[in-house]
This record gives sequence, C-alpha cells and structure tokens, in this order.
Amino acid sequence: MGKRSRDKGARGEREAAAELRRLFGVDACRGAQHRGGPDAPDVCTAIEGVHFEVKRREAFRLWEAVAQAVADAGDNVPVVLHRSNGRPWIAVVRLDDLPRLATQLYLTSASNA
Repeated sequence: MGKRSRDKGARGEREAAAELRRLFGVDACRGAQHRGGPDAPDVCTAIEGVHFEVKRREAFRLWEAVAQAVADAGDNVPVVLHRSNGRPWIAVVRLDDLPRLATQLYLTSASNA
C-alpha cells in the first residue's frame, strides 16, 4: 500500500472518529493512535462492545469489508463505516447484530446523559 493510500485511510479514520464523537458524544480516536499494533480497531470509542472498521475509498467491496470487520471484532459487534468522495458516511451492520448494536448505543447514550 502506498503512502497516499495510507494517508487517505488515516484521514478517513480521523473523520469517522469525529463523526462518532459528534453523533454520540463519546471519546473516539484512531485505533493506531490509541493502541497501535495490527489488532487495534480502526476507531477506538467509549461505545463498549462495538468494533468499527473504516473504509474510505471509492471502490467499496461490501462483503470483503464485512468479513474483515467480523474477523477482527471478536465478541464485539462488527460495524463497517464507509465514505466515498462527496458522499456522507454510512454504517453497515449485519441485521442479526442490529439489536446488540442498538443496545450498546442506548447504554452509551444513557451513561452520557
């Protein structure tokens, strides 16, 4: 992977972290900044039990991104955050994982109230 691609990925992770902070009022930062290492999530947040995989690219390969998030999430809910140029951020979550994600987001918002 080239430097420009890595830089774009890092910018995407920072953008996604900023959006999570804005939407949920939680601490969020790039995983590489917070934990480093290959097992770090793309974005670390105060949202317990959720693993965020960030894809900031034009050619989005949905099933590859989901498979990577699932493989890296462990027992956490895998969520893929994606944005292409000129488009808003989207979140992709498997339907079976949606109730757990909703619960975690509710618990996070309740603790921040």
